[in-house]
Amino acid sequence: MKYKIVVLKLVMILFFVSCKSTSTIIVNNNKKTAGFVKVKDAQFYIDDKPYYFIGANYWYGPLLGAKNGGNRERLINELNLLQEVGINNLRILVGAEGDGGDYKVYPALQPKQGVYNEDLLDGLDFLIHEMKKRNMYAVLYLNNNWIWSGGMSEYLKWNGYGEVPNPFLEEYSWDDYMTYARQFHSCNPCMEAYYKHIKYIIGRTNKYSGVKYAEDSTVMSWQVANEPRVLVDSSHEKAFGAWLNQTVSIIEGLAPNQLISTGAEGERSYLDDISMYERLHKNKDIDYLTMHMWPKNWGWYKVDNEKETLKESIKKAHNYMDKHIAVADRLNKPIVTSEFGFPRAKESNATYASVENRDYFYSSVINKVLNSCKAEKSLAGLNFWGFGGFGMPNPNHEKWEKGDDFTGDPPQEPQGLNTVFASDFSTLNIIKKANIEIRNLK
Repeated sequence: MKYKIVVLKLVMILFFVSCKSTSTIIVNNNKKTAGFVKVKDAQFYIDDKPYYFIGANYWYGPLLGAKNGGNRERLINELNLLQEVGINNLRILVGAEGDGGDYKVYPALQPKQGVYNEDLLDGLDFLIHEMKKRNMYAVLYLNNNWIWSGGMSEYLKWNGYGEVPNPFLEEYSWDDYMTYARQFHSCNPCMEAYYKHIKYIIGRTNKYSGVKYAEDSTVMSWQVANEPRVLVDSSHEKAFGAWLNQTVSIIEGLAPNQLISTGAEGERSYLDDISMYERLHKNKDIDYLTMHMWPKNWGWYKVDNEKETLKESIKKAHNYMDKHIAVADRLNKPIVTSEFGFPRAKESNATYASVENRDYFYSSVINKVLNSCKAEKSLAGLNFWGFGGFGMPNPNHEKWEKGDDFTGDPPQEPQGLNTVFASDFSTLNIIKKANIEIRNLK
């Protein structure tokens, strides 16, 4: 494995040196990290300069950073590669909950309620410290609507609501799961345990930097959860909204110098009701909006008609973005496409499978951000899903199993399907050129 990484790194050096644009994005690691990201008139600012970004989802970063159970050599190599392509914004899962059962992240930060894996706390500290050296910014999500990292359903299990109806098992459906998960927002002991978790993480002092998380400018934003949803029907909005506003209030009190975002998919999180999306984001302490796009999962892109549905996916993505940008403009807040993914050719998870269609889709979405940057508009950035760096999918099975490398795809999905690996040179070059353009526009 080490030999493969060394060879790949040498190939990467030759590739990036051979690119027409040889401008470097690498920042002097001795330079003091820039100040907190702030919001003014629907734009992000750092030290009075507009901040736009082409970033990545890097959910597994703290798992690599763990001193005992991680892989710090791989983490350092991946952060260096991200820096080389100009990425300075990473969206990260603080940690999973539960025992790491079927289709779930393992190990978990909280294997039991209120009990923490010290090695993974150390991993989070190490990751944030290494990001700080590179003038990178972290968007940290504190919970998950979905079962793959435990999340809200695990809190329900911990507090006497019975076994979680895992929709990846034959005996359960997604309706079963969502009906179960919606109980979180009216489960007082669940919410109290979650609020204690928030206070514990935000109040923590990083053992490597000696800086409290709440006082670290490396943390751009706290997200209340990954894709928190109003579930099943609109009667759930009242309980959901009360939970959301209480969570935002707690974070604002703990971390007044850092931003707060919901982690929402957009209207998809709210029963496809754009008015509900707008209504739930009017809270003045929600500093910016988010939206996600999944052409394959949402039926836009079809493996049996890739050429035509690629065009349709791009058209629908632009319409989806424009609809949510309009909401951001009305609320006078920035908006970020904080998740989008696109599969390899024929939905293959092989690292050698073509990413030509993905590159077209990525370029289209990235250009929306570039145009917004040029015009100083509210679409402020994106985080593609997801970066897999030097991870290697196991060829003997599709889904993640204990002992496999972590990739950008979470455990329940085919490993490599949506992941951008270090060997995906064409995709990385698109990202690098875009970040150079953003830097030159500042």
